[in-house]
Amino acid sequence: MSACFSSTSIPFSESSLAFPRPSHLCSNSVTVSSNNFHSVTGGGRLLLNVRGTSLCPRLRGFKLWILERLSFHFHPPKQPNHRNHFKSNLENTGLSNEKESVSDSSSILRGPDDKVTPMESPPLLQTGLSGTSMEVSRKPSLCIAVIGATGELARRKVFPALFALYYSGFLPENVGIFGYSRKDITDEDLRSIIASTLTCRVDHQENCEDKLDSFLSRTYYINGGHDNKSGMSMLNARMDQIEGGSKTNRIFYLSVPQEALLDVASCLASSVQTQKGWNRVIFEKPFGFDALSSQRMTQYLLSNFEEKQIYRIDHLLGRNLIENLTVLRFSNLVFEPLWSRTYIHNVQVVLSEDLAVHPGRYFGGYGIIRDIFHSHVLQTIALLAMEPPISLDGEDIRNEKVKVLRSIRKLETKDVILGQYKASGGDKVEACLNGLTPTYFAAALYIDNARWDGVPFLVKTGLGLIKHQMEIRIQFRRVPGNVYHECLGHNMDRAVNELILRDVPDEAILVRVNNKVPGLGLQLDSSELNLLYKDKYNMEVPDSYEHLLLDVIDGDNHLFMRSDELEAAWNILTPILNEIDKDNISVELYEMGGRGPVGAYYLWAKHGVRWVED
Repeated sequence: MSACFSSTSIPFSESSLAFPRPSHLCSNSVTVSSNNFHSVTGGGRLLLNVRGTSLCPRLRGFKLWILERLSFHFHPPKQPNHRNHFKSNLENTGLSNEKESVSDSSSILRGPDDKVTPMESPPLLQTGLSGTSMEVSRKPSLCIAVIGATGELARRKVFPALFALYYSGFLPENVGIFGYSRKDITDEDLRSIIASTLTCRVDHQENCEDKLDSFLSRTYYINGGHDNKSGMSMLNARMDQIEGGSKTNRIFYLSVPQEALLDVASCLASSVQTQKGWNRVIFEKPFGFDALSSQRMTQYLLSNFEEKQIYRIDHLLGRNLIENLTVLRFSNLVFEPLWSRTYIHNVQVVLSEDLAVHPGRYFGGYGIIRDIFHSHVLQTIALLAMEPPISLDGEDIRNEKVKVLRSIRKLETKDVILGQYKASGGDKVEACLNGLTPTYFAAALYIDNARWDGVPFLVKTGLGLIKHQMEIRIQFRRVPGNVYHECLGHNMDRAVNELILRDVPDEAILVRVNNKVPGLGLQLDSSELNLLYKDKYNMEVPDSYEHLLLDVIDGDNHLFMRSDELEAAWNILTPILNEIDKDNISVELYEMGGRGPVGAYYLWAKHGVRWVED
């Protein structure tokens, strides 16, 4: 029994099958033993599995050419769940890759150690036996376009997050990455710009260089010039060229200044949306300067896109702390019955950032209220205080969040503290004082519904404070008729139970309880039950952009603000913003590296809450 390859005849039997090694191919010999040669149903087709993990691209192409000539049917091996993540998602939407394609069904090899090895073949492979060329399909099932690709956000956050997803198997091997901006550069220039920011996971460094090269080879650049209409047409043409008419979904990340957003969005909507799959558009905050500008922006976007296509991203909502809010509450019986005004005395949300985090936005007039409080803080409170959703579907969760936002009492000046750090020798600090843009904001919020009536939600967020800190602290009420009150001392507030969800400096879940000190006599102490993530889990925590971009790919929108949530958030803040514009609220100065305005201490005391020292 033999198979003829042009002028080359290769004998084979069921016990063994050997191919002669052409001199220009890899140094590895290709041998298929009985363990690699399996009969499958369907016309006597055979499954060819090549042993060896160091196969070069030409040999892989040679294998595919053999499969075509012998009419073999190659079945891809079953992969771990996380490697099939994207494929299963596309199948759910009815837009999976065509299974008849040789390149699609043969995109994975399995080595002797049973490890999955992705194919990384170039588009055109020569077999070297008959001179016949074969094109291996690189048609993507997903294309992602980053608008504003040469900006700092795209270089430092978006592209590294995309590569991390690609490296971890959450993006398809044939994904298309497109960069769009006004700079006159080439594909290679963009690859060079972003290459220095791409790193592989510390906890698994396999095939890092190969994955990096593969990702960069799938990255393309489009110079849009100063006319977005023609620029977007060029982007669409380039995407169509790479897609090759296949069924492809598209994601657009708009990393552009607010003043250019509407023009870019309009041109994108009219020129670049695919008709062969879904389209999703990611918008960066801030989402307007005030209620009126936000409303106009929302109306404009909804005239070009459907609500389900719009993803308003806030990177702080991609932190593991935020996901833990609902997991801890709804999956632990010990917490859910206590989650109301009956047992909870107050909730504190603390967010202090380093000066270097977002200096441009703070100094550009948006300030900490519009940039941090409006989206991140209010969304955190909504997730923490919402009623149980009927499911984990994004729309069900957003329905519950908007109910909370609409129930939050409008802020009054008496419940607000504004601050701004004092000038020092640093240029960034002096730049801040050119205006009265707040760099510190503390407020007491109340939710007027049956579950939270009378419970203060105290928020303090600022720039340049004593340390970088992100945590949510839930303080419970005192034990009624506590028989141990004499053992607790005079300060009963220090003996209350607390649940602390901390993200920075060290991610942890802490529960403060009272316990007896060992030894003779009866002495009580307040101790912390500590789940420190770095001790419990030996793994690298993904960046928040990775988390949120994966949610967009999956169509999970529960961490992205819907238009009605956006409107409800502005309604809470509008009275205070109006008073600030009229200079009716004084701004208190505080020292850089300090604890913030002194007025915040009095605000906490006014609402009967003990200030928690940093």
